[in-house]
Amino acid sequence: MIGLLQRVSGAQVRIGGVLTASIGRGLLVLIGVRPADGDEDAGALLHRLLHYRVFADATGRMNLSLMDVHGDLLLVPQFTLAADTNKGLRPGFSHAAPPDHGRRLFDLIVALARASHTSVECGEFGADMQVSLTNDGPVTIWLES
Repeated sequence: MIGLLQRVSGAQVRIGGVLTASIGRGLLVLIGVRPADGDEDAGALLHRLLHYRVFADATGRMNLSLMDVHGDLLLVPQFTLAADTNKGLRPGFSHAAPPDHGRRLFDLIVALARASHTSVECGEFGADMQVSLTNDGPVTIWLES
């Protein structure tokens, strides 16, 4: 699984103009699923997201995790993260998981996150979403499980 982590001071998801998810300080994570990904990948990626040290400590170093700062988490499904961009001028999506598999693993990572973290919001799998954010830093990091 792929997680494109962005440290944010705020982020939100709108679907059809309706606000469906919103967070304050924390992480917005775009989630991509590949065909070979399984349940263990969802758990491993979530562990990294919750414990990855991207927040500043008292000395200004990135030494604190989302759990340490009690930040919010917004998970958004994005199959385009698994795009094949090796040739041509248009992405291919043969490296992305089929929709049923992608939805199941996205739903699993959301459920696992809600079971282990207090403030979790999510986008909607398969929806046409408008995602807005204020990237803090900016800090953007590609994680894989």
